[in-house]
Amino acid sequence: MHGTVSDTDGDRAWVFGYGSLIYKVDFPILDRAEARIDGWARRFWQGSHDHRGTPESPGRVLTLVRSPGTRCRGVAYRVSHEVFDHLDHREKNGYARYRLPMEMLDHEVSTTEGVIYVAEEGNPAWLGPAPIDEMARHIATSEGPSGPNADYLHRLADALRERDEVDEHVFELDRRVRALRGESA
Repeated sequence: MHGTVSDTDGDRAWVFGYGSLIYKVDFPILDRAEARIDGWARRFWQGSHDHRGTPESPGRVLTLVRSPGTRCRGVAYRVSHEVFDHLDHREKNGYARYRLPMEMLDHEVSTTEGVIYVAEEGNPAWLGPAPIDEMARHIATSEGPSGPNADYLHRLADALRERDEVDEHVFELDRRVRALRGESA
């Protein structure tokens, strides 16, 4: 039966992944579903001082920006509340938790409220928009404790393609970074 539920049922909540949470699930989950949120778009506008770059040379990672009329597809995970300790640490570099409605695409519940991590303008790691070639050069040359910034981008682009999700911002950066690094798609 389809319906609407709260983001919390006792000690559980839904978390929406739109970036590395799509392909790097390093936490226990109770359930998963393909999901979508409306009015938000992925952008490589957030700095990464702790994973894909360093404090002296931050990499570029995703955040969501408000974009009326846009739909962002990702993966929703049902988790126990204790998982938020891990997620808060993982998303600590300028991200805040938001609660937004999600459309569940392959689940018995059609809509629910979920937790989403968003880094907004004004946070200490914010890099903001830049010309696409500048962002590609930045990503192609950045590296941090979690590895090359380009690997984050490529793994995300591949995960989106596997889900038949078209994201021109991600795909254009992926093409340009691969070209800069002499890699094929």
